[in-house]
Amino acid sequence: MYVDWEYYKIFYYVAKYQNFTKAARVLGNNQPNITHSMNRLESQLNCVLFIRSNRGVTLTPEGEMLYSRIASAAVQIQDAEEELSASATLEHGTISISATETALNIYLSKKLRDFHTEYPGIRLRISNHSTPQAVQAVKNGEVDFAIVSTPAEIESGLKMVELKPFYEVLVGGRTFTALASQSLTLKELRSYPLISLSDESVTRSLYRQFFLDHGAVLKPDTEAATTDQMLTLVKSELGLAFVPEPMARDGLERGELVQLHLQEIIPTRSICLVYDRHRPLNTAARKFQQMLTKADPPRPADSKQTESVSFVSQ
Repeated sequence: MYVDWEYYKIFYYVAKYQNFTKAARVLGNNQPNITHSMNRLESQLNCVLFIRSNRGVTLTPEGEMLYSRIASAAVQIQDAEEELSASATLEHGTISISATETALNIYLSKKLRDFHTEYPGIRLRISNHSTPQAVQAVKNGEVDFAIVSTPAEIESGLKMVELKPFYEVLVGGRTFTALASQSLTLKELRSYPLISLSDESVTRSLYRQFFLDHGAVLKPDTEAATTDQMLTLVKSELGLAFVPEPMARDGLERGELVQLHLQEIIPTRSICLVYDRHRPLNTAARKFQQMLTKADPPRPADSKQTESVSFVSQ
């Protein structure tokens, strides 16, 4: 037997207020329509649901039984409608993002602050991943999207859009101040202690190849897990390191770091958005993604043209 849900909805309000006129007012309808609908419902269910009187209505035993079932469903539907309405107006909701250390430090954190200021009711879940891990998280549906530092290999179905280009600099502690006025080569760096990420990281592979392309060999004296760790070690005078310029800027301005100059050109990298083009986003995630791509005109990122890697544990 098929019964229009609208009849059950009307029944819920009539039973709740025990009055056809009050139910009609709440539903934005009129009393004759409400009466007609309840008559139709009783006819379809083949039972009497209400005892009518001049003072209103009371439920029959059958009506009581139906109301006990309908009431819980109606409340849940109302809650769902309110949640959807709040989500649509960005009063509530959740965004799940996977981000690399570099992407979070030099790009994403400011965007998150701006978004949270405008939509404080939206919950933010940020996962710290390497670029390959972040891309995999998008593929597995574990996050809404990822903000990564290139290069990143993406599979069919995923899309990568450049958000912000950045470059890296070679820095040292104050004891290397005398070198700042010189133009060094990669081969000459072997005379100085170097700090790099672990041998398993994609960053290490990138710079290993960068050195080889110019007839040099990368042999770091110290390994670190993150770029933040590398900066701390550099400030402690343990050696030189290649780091994203935005992350080194404060230390350079304070005089805690010294920028050294290379004759070779360090590869440029980018912060990119990675998402699954076939998976729909909720309202909050879609709004934030639009904010990211609207800030600067996006352009597709070609992984073959951005063969450089984030200074994160990858």
